[in-house]
Amino acid sequence: MRPVEPNADQTPLVVELSAAEFRDRLHEALSIYVAAMGYPHGTEYHRAPMWNEHLQRSGWRGVGALVPAGDGSTDDAAARLVAIAYGYRGAPEQWWHQQVRSGLRHTGWTRDQIDVILGNYFELTELHVHPDAQGHGLGETLLLRLLERRPERGVLLSTPEVADEDNRAWRLYRRLGFRDVLRHFRFAGDNRPFAVLGRGLPL
Repeated sequence: MRPVEPNADQTPLVVELSAAEFRDRLHEALSIYVAAMGYPHGTEYHRAPMWNEHLQRSGWRGVGALVPAGDGSTDDAAARLVAIAYGYRGAPEQWWHQQVRSGLRHTGWTRDQIDVILGNYFELTELHVHPDAQGHGLGETLLLRLLERRPERGVLLSTPEVADEDNRAWRLYRRLGFRDVLRHFRFAGDNRPFAVLGRGLPL
């Protein structure tokens, strides 16, 4: 992906993406994910089937930031995707839901408390800004757009733990009022510690 240029006509435009539009840009979206997370090339091929499956989940919504083509249009393939976010309605049959429920149970939450927090939520599944486009508030704009008019009672997400919560993702989530649900939690098959954060909706 080419770097984002600073001139005015290259200002990214945040748009809602249908499932079909997101699928058409899946390779671009996964390239952003790999670059933003610092993963090795090839990771995108392993994630593609999962992202495709997510597109079919109830309540799915996606947004993206597009750098317009030379004529200012964002409707054609020449418009470059530089940031993406998506999520869907959480449900008991989903792996992430089951993992978080287990983590809450093992850290002392009561069944009633767990049922409240996992009873009606939007899962913020992915939010990534290409490194060349970071530092301009795109992540916050994407998140606000993604959560507009959501019918769920709250929103939950997981993010890797970092020392002193010192990165852009953590600062964004804290600024928007996300609070701890689980800390230093390890999902099955991943040795990295994660935090699960949440807050009520609407923002």
